[in-house]
Amino acid sequence: MASLQSSLPAISTLRSSFSSSSSAASSSISTTSLVTLTKSPDSYRSTRRKLKCRAMVQQQAVQGAAATYAKEMERLSAKESLLLAFKDSGGFEALVTGKTSDMQRIDVNERITGLERLNPTPRPTTSPFLEGRWNFEWFGSGSPGLFAAIFIFERFPSTLANLSKMEMMIKDQKANITANLKLLNSIESKFIVSTNLSVEGPLRMKEEYVEGILESPTVIEETIPEQLKGALSQAVTTVQQLPVPIRDVVASGLRVPLIGTFQRLFMISYLDEEILIIRDTAGIPEVLTRLDAPTSPIADSLADYES
Repeated sequence: MASLQSSLPAISTLRSSFSSSSSAASSSISTTSLVTLTKSPDSYRSTRRKLKCRAMVQQQAVQGAAATYAKEMERLSAKESLLLAFKDSGGFEALVTGKTSDMQRIDVNERITGLERLNPTPRPTTSPFLEGRWNFEWFGSGSPGLFAAIFIFERFPSTLANLSKMEMMIKDQKANITANLKLLNSIESKFIVSTNLSVEGPLRMKEEYVEGILESPTVIEETIPEQLKGALSQAVTTVQQLPVPIRDVVASGLRVPLIGTFQRLFMISYLDEEILIIRDTAGIPEVLTRLDAPTSPIADSLADYES
């Protein structure tokens, strides 16, 4: 009995200790739960905001790529439409002989304006795309192309002379405009206008005429009519009998100095790897298509950045 009574205080002490431990644990659990419940909504909202921002960025990237693709498809369609309009208007021959109708002209001009609106080159005057060989598809009243055409047609009857094509070579801020002339479908000659180019701004350039050269003709003997072969042979013999200085002048062509006679300002309203559009001070467009391989687009973007 005494043993049992002596053990009761120990049991009471153990129960008290266990109760206090349980209370402390319970209090700790409650505090942890409260803290957890308090912090979880903020953490959830932060994660949700991050996911939402990431989704918005991805959506904007997709929309931006889709918009870029749509604009590029629109530009390619506008280019194809313009080239078809040139063909429908009769091409270069109809243009230089004055056979292009007013309806065809307004149709071409409308398509030119539509393509200019989609110009992909912000600084065409300093772009490497500008250099190279270009073919004239369309030109207006103030262009060196028309100047060359008038020079030729004023000196040769239209029944004898045919302006087959015109080209322009741009290199190192110089341009050579070449008009290819064919006489009687048997004699070929070229009239070349050389000009100096200077950059006046991101879109604007100045052109100064330097010289005009009418090259010595080249004869295509296979296509000469029989009735003209005798006259041709006699002309060749006469040229060979000329004094050497005169013969050299004839061989090098007729040179016409143009320095100080004519200059113009023009604006490049469109430029890419295939098409060049120029407008003079009167707003009349010239359209050229590339004949050689274009420069790398990477080089173009670097040049634009540096300028």
